[in-house]
Amino acid sequence: MPSAMPPKSKSPRTTRAPLALPQLVDEKAEAFVATAIVELVKSKIPFLIAGTFALSAYTGISRPTKDLDVFCKAGDYTRILNYFKSRGYSVEIEDERWLGKVYKGKFFFDVIFASPNGTMLVNDAWFEHALPVEISASPVSIVAPTELVWSKSFIQLRERYDGADVAHTILKTHDRIDWRRLLEYMEVHWEVLLIHLLNFRWIYPSERDRVPLWLMDELLSRLAAQRDLPLPQTKICRGRLYSRRDYEIDVTEWGFADVGGDLEMRTGK
Repeated sequence: MPSAMPPKSKSPRTTRAPLALPQLVDEKAEAFVATAIVELVKSKIPFLIAGTFALSAYTGISRPTKDLDVFCKAGDYTRILNYFKSRGYSVEIEDERWLGKVYKGKFFFDVIFASPNGTMLVNDAWFEHALPVEISASPVSIVAPTELVWSKSFIQLRERYDGADVAHTILKTHDRIDWRRLLEYMEVHWEVLLIHLLNFRWIYPSERDRVPLWLMDELLSRLAAQRDLPLPQTKICRGRLYSRRDYEIDVTEWGFADVGGDLEMRTGK
């Protein structure tokens, strides 16, 4: 059944054609995605398309993909799973903190309502700023560039790094990114945002002006203020927000506290 509290609506916006769509693995995968999108629209449960489909829509980069990323609010992810379960699909709750899956044979799509590290939660703002497009002849909305950058900023694992996606999104949609909203999202982790912006400046030196000067000034002033302060007393490894597996040794053998875990003081070490 539809969410009892749908996202706030704005005035109607013109539907745009995506610059490109991903390359699905075969015709059966294309049929699965098209049918899944039709069913999502019929369900009347609010959802957004993200991931590779959103990246392709904004940048024109068309690359192979085997699945579809569907974003929704936390209260709606079980509704989406139940809707598809009632129609003969298999469903799975892979991680109740952020991820469910819907299967038809070997094909599936992800139902995502948060990030695995807990830094990102899908809320009404995602829907208020989403872009209406048409995919597989169905009217849908894709996440806005601001949220797309945020959703990819922490994906830095050994086997997957989305830094190039962030750089390409900034390059192609800098004028549609709400930089103040992005900073608000990443307020606690502003250094991660600074790292991505410095990365963008290094990759595209002729395009540095696509990032607002006020934002660079703000982040660099925070860095300067931090430099003059004493080191933190608690030994924390925030690398676990990128990858729990890659930084496991830090907390199991090297004496660093996990984010939100047991505290270990630097004093006396």
